Amino acid sequence: MNNIIGKWVQVEGQPYEGLWFEFLEDGTFKAQYDPMSIESSGTYKVAQGEIIMQQTTHTFGMVGEFKGIYQVDGDQLKMALASGPGQEAPENLSEARIYQKE
Repeated sequence: MNNIIGKWVQVEGQPYEGLWFEFLEDGTFKAQYDPMSIESSGTYKVAQGEIIMQQTTHTFGMVGEFKGIYQVDGDQLKMALASGPGQEAPENLSEARIYQKE
């Protein structure tokens, strides 16, 4: 079973507190950040701690492939994504954002 399935909300003290991602069983995701009225969605694939997100919609047009790494520990998700589409994934989780499962 894919342990990233579910809705994850960025915890207090993070740069985008309240930003959430919801990863669905059908391989799609959606995300929202209310303070800036941002919504995005697309597809994702995960394997051995790596994630590739194909963002197909975004309020500000940031679409494309976002590579990243992640780790789930109980109800906490650490995820570090490339800073832009087409860029390489971070090498480690040292600057990962932390999300709590809702």
